[in-house]
Amino acid sequence: MFAAHLLRSALALAAFAAGPVAAQDLPAPEGEPILTVTGAIGVTNDGDAAVFDRAMLEGLDPVQIVTETIWTDGVQTFTGVPLARLIEAVDAEGAMLSATAINDYAVEIPRSDWVEDGPILAYLNNGTPMSVRDKGPLWVIYPYDDNPDYQTEVVYSRSIWQLDRIEVTD
Repeated sequence: MFAAHLLRSALALAAFAAGPVAAQDLPAPEGEPILTVTGAIGVTNDGDAAVFDRAMLEGLDPVQIVTETIWTDGVQTFTGVPLARLIEAVDAEGAMLSATAINDYAVEIPRSDWVEDGPILAYLNNGTPMSVRDKGPLWVIYPYDDNPDYQTEVVYSRSIWQLDRIEVTD
């Protein structure tokens, strides 16, 4: 199973490492889908959508953010794919992301937040996958402790958890 996971991750990384690719080049998820990206995107794998399982997100060169949050106790280590990298992987051409949770709660995340050293779509908290009960499977985490600009009510409101879909809009 570990070898299959490594192979899927390597294939997903190889597909994205080459830069922008044709829509048919985004591999289909082999595991349970956890994120669907739609809207103004140029790379898809399911009709007009880009559907990702966790292995595909892991293949996008994950990073860690070590920070405190207003929702957790103490310093936490979050692992996930940078939002900017995900948006690049689907060749997004919009100005806004409409990020929606499993319970249909939605927030808007502007292009100004899709930056290097910006937020990530975290799938691990302290090395453990996040269940729906624990704000998973995906949680938008900003590096709150690294940049005081991220310590505002507006940014906190964009830190959507139980994320399962993103629509890229103009």
